[in-house]
Amino acid sequence: MNILRALWRDSRGVGALEFALSSGILLLLLVGMAQIGILAIANAGLQNAVGEGARLATISPTPSDSTIISRINAKRFGLISSRITGPTIAHGTDNGTPYVDVTMSYSVPLNFVFFTTPAVTLTETRRAFTY
Repeated sequence: MNILRALWRDSRGVGALEFALSSGILLLLLVGMAQIGILAIANAGLQNAVGEGARLATISPTPSDSTIISRINAKRFGLISSRITGPTIAHGTDNGTPYVDVTMSYSVPLNFVFFTTPAVTLTETRRAFTY
């Protein structure tokens, strides 16, 4: 009985036990923040590429679709080519005004330390009116 009382009052090793219990959560939070950063970089690269394609589509004379696609491919940064879907160019009119829709998708797999999740697909579409 005296041994149990002595162990109950002994506080040596409490810090190590608390660290062991909380280090898994801390590691998960750090890796989660890194994955959010990866998503943000991919989203910025996707927006930049599609925006450059839409800006190019507004110049006169109107460039061809292949020229717009090559500009998009040249201006993307931080994107891996095998994960890109598109870009696609769609032409149409809105109240008699011609436009070009530029769309591209990017798939980002999230990889945590102990498990992976399904890929997140980012999609960006820009409409550029051509006069």
